[in-house]
Amino acid sequence: MEYAFGLGANLGDRLANLQRAKAEIAARLGARQVEASPVYQTAPVGVRAEYRHLAYLNAVLVLECAETSGKVSEIVHAIEADMGRVRTDDRFAPRPIDIDILYAGNTVSDMDELILPHPRWAERRFVVQPLADVRPYLVLPGRRLTVAEILQQLPNTEEVELFARNW
Repeated sequence: MEYAFGLGANLGDRLANLQRAKAEIAARLGARQVEASPVYQTAPVGVRAEYRHLAYLNAVLVLECAETSGKVSEIVHAIEADMGRVRTDDRFAPRPIDIDILYAGNTVSDMDELILPHPRWAERRFVVQPLADVRPYLVLPGRRLTVAEILQQLPNTEEVELFARNW
């Protein structure tokens, strides 16, 4: 099944953190990398004032994997913890890595521990832009528009700048 992951980092060596997460996800899932978007530097969204200076690097990784979405979610959370992410009540606190499962094939899940497709993916330019780079014509479950069409309709209020084409 094809999985897409949204990766983000705003602490430490952000690019190295994305590279490590990419390698860890593929290795631990026994997955084959299909595509990786360019990396974008983005302004943090929804953070407290004291964190607004900590810009993110964001990218999308597309893999083929035989694991169930539940198992993939467990592995992703373990990778985040191993890389130093500490989950707190502040959902937008700075982190060395954030890994979101954006979609898992055509799977639709509404469980508390895993909602698929990701519930807010289409609202965030820092997710939609890199996803449009690798899957512009994809229509995710529950949507009528392609990823590229959703990107065109998003207000251009978030700072999303190309940081690196290859990583």
